[in-house]
Amino acid sequence: MSALLDVRDLTVRFALPRPSLFAPRPHLEAVRGVSFRLGAGRALGLVGESGSGKTTTAMATIRLVPAAGGSVRFDGDDLLQLAPEAMRRRRRDLQLIFQDPYSSLNPRTRVEEIVREPMELMEMGTPQEQRERARELFTLVGLRPDQLALFPHQFSGGQRQRISIARALTTNPRLLVCDEPVSALDVAIQAQILNLLARLKDEFGLAYLFISHDLGVVRHVCDDVAVMYLGKIVEMAPRARLFDAPQHPYTQALLSAAPSLARRKSRGYVRPLKVSGDPPSPIAPPPGCAFAERCPRARAPCRSTEPPLDPLGDSRVACHFPGPA
Repeated sequence: MSALLDVRDLTVRFALPRPSLFAPRPHLEAVRGVSFRLGAGRALGLVGESGSGKTTTAMATIRLVPAAGGSVRFDGDDLLQLAPEAMRRRRRDLQLIFQDPYSSLNPRTRVEEIVREPMELMEMGTPQEQRERARELFTLVGLRPDQLALFPHQFSGGQRQRISIARALTTNPRLLVCDEPVSALDVAIQAQILNLLARLKDEFGLAYLFISHDLGVVRHVCDDVAVMYLGKIVEMAPRARLFDAPQHPYTQALLSAAPSLARRKSRGYVRPLKVSGDPPSPIAPPPGCAFAERCPRARAPCRSTEPPLDPLGDSRVACHFPGPA
């Protein structure tokens, strides 16, 4: 796969307050050496429980969160090394759809101005061309052009997310980061927005970096899935492979806990796979596998040696003892 986006050894750490005046400053290891590739026209889902680092990974990829190391090559350019002005020009190719449509739109600004704002910031087109583009995009996302004169509070939640999608498309981006774009919506509206995103991906060849905790949503939208745990990818595979034959115990536990997924033993699932306890602290990650203390399959090597993300068929799995549940 020729990669539009090629992320290598991405690391993000956040400095914490010193416990005492002369003590060394501790750091929270939010993302620990994450690598993945994303081709044009494909969607990669980042999944995992809260605190796994999926949102931080995506935000660092588009340089909205500072990275401590690694590289992010987008169409040949390392985004982490670009000068501020060069990065500003690159941002027309990288857009973001936020989680909450109620707080991501300025309530005091008419919708036409909201949709036109990215074009104005990027100095794209004349005011008349920007207005025409806004009308075109409103029609594309299923809204009426005459609604451009309204304010955000005059729309429903699903309509506001359609406005957010229209705004993200104004600069003709090649990559959209979708940060749980349907989690704040009713289930019936979720399906409409997901179908819209799937149609736009096919129609314009968009690449999606799709963050979600809902595995049913990921299964509907994404071509490939990366499962994250304590700041690292523990399994990455094409969608069908991951859902039909998960290899990592943590992936199996996530699938076991998803009531929306029909699970049959004949398709490689065993329900349920139970884990207990909480993830270890990201301030002091354990020396071996971070999942070892919660894993029903863990043995001595798991607690002493960190498993690499190695190929296993058409998957990549970071586990000393991978296999079906």
